[in-house]
Amino acid sequence: MSKKKDDTRPFAEGNDEHLVFLCRKGNVDAFEVLVERHQKKMLNIAYRMTGDYEEACEIVQEAFLSAYKAIKKFRGEATFTTWLTSITINHAKNRLKQIKMRSHYEGPSIDDPIQTETGLLTHEPPSLETPVTERLEQKEIQAKVQECVNSLDNEYREVLILRDIQGFSYDEIRDILKIPDGTVKSRLFRAREAIKTCLTKVLGDL
Repeated sequence: MSKKKDDTRPFAEGNDEHLVFLCRKGNVDAFEVLVERHQKKMLNIAYRMTGDYEEACEIVQEAFLSAYKAIKKFRGEATFTTWLTSITINHAKNRLKQIKMRSHYEGPSIDDPIQTETGLLTHEPPSLETPVTERLEQKEIQAKVQECVNSLDNEYREVLILRDIQGFSYDEIRDILKIPDGTVKSRLFRAREAIKTCLTKVLGDL
């Protein structure tokens, strides 16, 4: 499905607004460019929400399909990224309802790298000089942190992911989740406070 940057698509380097315009005219290749441009970010969001790579891949496929079907309804009141993220989050929420019905739910490992537009960010620098005991302690702490993140309700986890991992602005999160600014800030505050409280308890076990 993917094509090289030096292919015959003259609009490949165009902005999202122009690509959406072409999509609304029925240009499938233009939507393909949008997929190539945004799929990594959407996959990271879906993975952080579900903790399962295969589930995340299916969520992203469904999200892009939904976006393609609804592209003519996109009015441009928000950016395409914001609109697409909202669709992805909604699909992830629906999938989480199914996942939570399984015997147990495991979130993403704190050791997993975070995909960003500039590459992968790891949670700890790969240093061979770090003593083994220190590295083991770091992993144990990271595991405790992940337990606390997994304990958050979806409404708090999603805000935390969008703000602290993906770096969306408060206005963007408001548009993505369709909630007031005050709700965004209060949920983020409560999410951070909940994690702090949780960490105070669990880190005492080390």
